[in-house]
Amino acid sequence: MGETCIPKNPKRIATISRFTLANALVLGIKPIGSTSVANVSQYKFDTYLKNNTEGIKQLGSQNEPNLEKILLLKPDLILGWKLTQTIYPLLSQIAPTVLGEWQGGDTSWREHFDFVAETLGKQEVAQKAWSQYYQRIEQLKISLRNRYKDKTISVISIFDVWGIQISTKNSFIGSIINDIGLQRPQAQNVIALYGRKNISEENLEEADGDILFIQILNNRGRNIFDELQKKPLWRTLKAVQQGQVYTVDALTWSGGNLLAANAVLDDLYKYLINTPLTP
Repeated sequence: MGETCIPKNPKRIATISRFTLANALVLGIKPIGSTSVANVSQYKFDTYLKNNTEGIKQLGSQNEPNLEKILLLKPDLILGWKLTQTIYPLLSQIAPTVLGEWQGGDTSWREHFDFVAETLGKQEVAQKAWSQYYQRIEQLKISLRNRYKDKTISVISIFDVWGIQISTKNSFIGSIINDIGLQRPQAQNVIALYGRKNISEENLEEADGDILFIQILNNRGRNIFDELQKKPLWRTLKAVQQGQVYTVDALTWSGGNLLAANAVLDDLYKYLINTPLTP
């Protein structure tokens, strides 16, 4: 958004995207307040953040930050993403405001983390965090060995608003699976806007793979999934027939930060290493 003079070693930071919040926490900085994802659990923070958010004031939705709450906190720095650039003039009257790019894809989540690290002068901490992530990737590769050499990993989401979406290779989860070296189904091994692509129930074969992970956001999405499982087309999927279907938390698997990435790796250990593979 142009040039912004930021304070040295800011003490009262407000983050206005859930991705920026998690990035600050990775860097060892706890904001005084933050927005969260829109319209989910009354704006509660993502569950994978656990008790790291204790004491952080809730500032509304990351799509519509609550300006009054931000003003009352008297931050000395506001950090976020450019999706809120329309209110930048108002935010910058409260405190110096820096908004980073966010496209939601493979490189975007990595670039946003590095942007937050640079803004806060925490590049060395960021390098250590990246090293730890890639160490975990290598450990998972060793544990997997050649177990999934000829297997495809499918990842879809089921939402009450957007329906069924496949996660393509340029999604957050797609980038992690690519880092591990696992294969994706052909229909998902593509580039799509924001790393996701809507499919109809009639095209459910695009969701198929040897292993199928289903991201569920809320109870309404869970109900849609329950109804989908009753339909004949569902039972034609290879992963369903082999009993290799697993539900995971949508906010974690779309988290776009290293804390979420580590939680995803925990899930992959659980379902790919500790679960018997059907011949």
